[in-house]
Amino acid sequence: MPDMAQPLHTPLCRELGIEYPIFCAGIGTAAGPDLAAAVSNAGGFGVVGASSFLADAIPALIARIRERTTRPFGVNFIIDERDSSDEDKAITHQQVSAAIAARVAAVILFWGDPAPYVEEAHRHGVRIIIQVGSVDEARAAAASGVDAVIAQGVEAGGHVRGTTSIWTLLPAVVEAIKPLPVLASGGIGDGTGLARAIRLGAQGVSLGTRFVASDEAWCHAAYKQRIVESTASDTVLNELYDIWWPNAPHRTLRNKTFFEWEAAGRPPSGRRPGEGTSIGKKRMGSGEVVEWPRYAIGTAPPDFDGDIEYAPLWAGESCSVVNDIKPAGDIVRDLAREADAMLAAAGGARQNRLS
Repeated sequence: MPDMAQPLHTPLCRELGIEYPIFCAGIGTAAGPDLAAAVSNAGGFGVVGASSFLADAIPALIARIRERTTRPFGVNFIIDERDSSDEDKAITHQQVSAAIAARVAAVILFWGDPAPYVEEAHRHGVRIIIQVGSVDEARAAAASGVDAVIAQGVEAGGHVRGTTSIWTLLPAVVEAIKPLPVLASGGIGDGTGLARAIRLGAQGVSLGTRFVASDEAWCHAAYKQRIVESTASDTVLNELYDIWWPNAPHRTLRNKTFFEWEAAGRPPSGRRPGEGTSIGKKRMGSGEVVEWPRYAIGTAPPDFDGDIEYAPLWAGESCSVVNDIKPAGDIVRDLAREADAMLAAAGGARQNRLS
């Protein structure tokens, strides 16, 4: 159980060697080396999104983080293999293996089966953490030997596995897989949410939307500002951005693409307004410049030359409590201070369900 004198210093903090149980989510290319290092340097757990990098580029990506921090950090991959060719599956496995070989503190996986990676990771001293959206997924992940689970509620931004509120899902997952550590994700963006998650048995939180609105996030300034100006009611769960990753629900801010599609009667893929056109050129995290089709996934980089109101503006319901853009280190420290004060005032965290 957590130290009552330091209610935020959970067993997962001690295991990872971090001060605060605050993870940066692997928010695609927005979670680059600068953001990951800033979160880790502040005492949290930084994570870099690496799914857009081929395996041979991942060692250099990790080296860039290690140039910026000596603290623990993780690497995030999407491992969705539905309808994937054997070649695509091999590419995914090579990506994950490259991060494992680099002996990062943890590899965080999403939307797939972690089992093929667990033995290899543990052989290299690397932890495997998987994000899930249901109790059944959590049980399957625990049975595969993962080291921790992130429970994702439907409030989350970006791609969403969860179908129920994090506040319903979290205690159920904690109970189902105890004593395995569980982190909470979805709709959490301030110290109040962090404290509430700890009280419900979480050993940490994974935040995406809050860290998009940081100085270090590798994304367009106008996108960050839209998050600050928005509330939960401005977000919508949809499957509109399906090019490059179909059949994957996601939460975004309503924008020109959404409103024009809605005005057209919500036509299916292939018959939507502007289908087949480019919204501008997009520089990937790897440096490659590509034409960005309308309705394609991706995050507008700082130098995007198009109208971001046609790009997916990934955001969770926590945008309601994101009121500024500031250094990621300040975000970590502010959340920790707020949550610590709330937990201390309440007499410390409730006992984490460990046995």
